Amino acid sequence: MNLTQQLKERADNSAATKSAEDTATLTNSVTEVEKAGIVNNALKVGDTAPDFALADAEGNTVRLSELLEKGPVALAFYRGSWCPYCNIELKALQDMLPEFRAAGATLVAISPQTPDESLSLEEKHNLEFPVLSDSNLEAINGFGLLHPVDDRTKAFYEKSGYDLVKSNGATGWQLPLPATYVIAPDRSIRFAFVNADYKLRAEPADVVEAIKTI
Repeated sequence: MNLTQQLKERADNSAATKSAEDTATLTNSVTEVEKAGIVNNALKVGDTAPDFALADAEGNTVRLSELLEKGPVALAFYRGSWCPYCNIELKALQDMLPEFRAAGATLVAISPQTPDESLSLEEKHNLEFPVLSDSNLEAINGFGLLHPVDDRTKAFYEKSGYDLVKSNGATGWQLPLPATYVIAPDRSIRFAFVNADYKLRAEPADVVEAIKTI
């Protein structure tokens, strides 16, 4: 089962167990992002990726420019470890990690979570690629992915036990659009997947194929 199928199965199961009101709230959350036009403002293929320096789960500084000295970089922006769709995506990326490495690329995941939250995520899923903490929203803003959580969705998340202030620290109730990029060593973007619907993600196999063209 590929990632798209896994995510659809998760979405179908979730819809079957939620009330009509909660389902409408989550549908509205996607609509609000679509109306804001954030996807249109996000970086696209052909744009130049901004450099960044972010902390990994152990507190070490990781710079995009230094990673690119070794070859292409695949960036996966995710919302947080509280998001079940993100967890499914990260596991799928881990499963494909040998293919990323065989293609000569470095795989990196980025979220607004604190380093402690990132470390817990790494350990939970036995991730063998860096999980970076963008607590100041440097990269998320740089790629044009930031959006606020609307009040209706915030109330649902709080009811569901998703405390984004605890997870993200000072950035609080702001999230990145889930997005995947492939960056060439010259910092040009060669692949970009950005969607307003948090339930949709790039297929890891497609990302690897994009890397192979560099």
